[in-house]
Amino acid sequence: MKSMNEENTVLNINVFAFTGPAGTGKSERALSVARENAVDYIIDDGLIIARGRIMTGKSAKTEKNMVSAIRRAVFSDQEHRQNAINFLSSKMPCKILILATSEDMVQKIVKALCLPDPDRIINISEVSTQKEIESALLERREKRQHTIPVAYAQIQRRFAGKLVRQIKGMFKWGKDDPRTVVKPPFSFNGDVIIEENVLQLIARHLLTYGDRVKKIKELVIKSDSNTGEVSVDVVINISSSPKEYSVFEIAKKLQRKVRRGLGYFTGIEIKKVDIKIDEVSFNE
Repeated sequence: MKSMNEENTVLNINVFAFTGPAGTGKSERALSVARENAVDYIIDDGLIIARGRIMTGKSAKTEKNMVSAIRRAVFSDQEHRQNAINFLSSKMPCKILILATSEDMVQKIVKALCLPDPDRIINISEVSTQKEIESALLERREKRQHTIPVAYAQIQRRFAGKLVRQIKGMFKWGKDDPRTVVKPPFSFNGDVIIEENVLQLIARHLLTYGDRVKKIKELVIKSDSNTGEVSVDVVINISSSPKEYSVFEIAKKLQRKVRRGLGYFTGIEIKKVDIKIDEVSFNE
């Protein structure tokens, strides 16, 4: 099947969203909420799930650090994203349920997967009592365990952390719903903040490693927790050799080095790197 254009195509799919802060029990309730709304597929932490089986994707809970896990959950990786788009496009028309910690996260997933806006957004408080939510939060804080709405055998070979136990038939509202409790190799407790001065130091190292950049005149980095943009003015070294790269080719190589390097070291998606060549220094 030919890949769909993930930037211009909106898939013919009915979208429902199930929101609530991390650890409030969304994955515990996901299958019952999906069943009540006649949903065909669930999107949860980077996975597309149907009837307790993984159809495609990779779980954020298999990532080894929280920044990578967040990126995985919102389909930031191009291959991961395109695989999900291709799968969903092959199943149209259908209904999906997106699990997310906020409406903002829902919108990120909707945009990434070329989906229409949700027909309905269901909050965890609509299907769980305050006591149940508080109990789920307490268990998350104390045990640092997460539930995946997937059968134990489905993730046994895929998961990098500890498989704690499988749940089945524990609650009347989900007696036939397969769920597995896992302990990821990272914790979602607390925030991870990478200050811009750290990004600056990494970018400067990447630019000056080697002999191409003689001087960095100005370096500006704008970022949030998931994405960043870089703008840099440099003086570059070139030689008069006929085999020398052009100024344009050197600038492109610097762009790739900064984008890939910052992404690798921080897990942040670098959307844009603007390189301005202010001066050129010729080496003999």
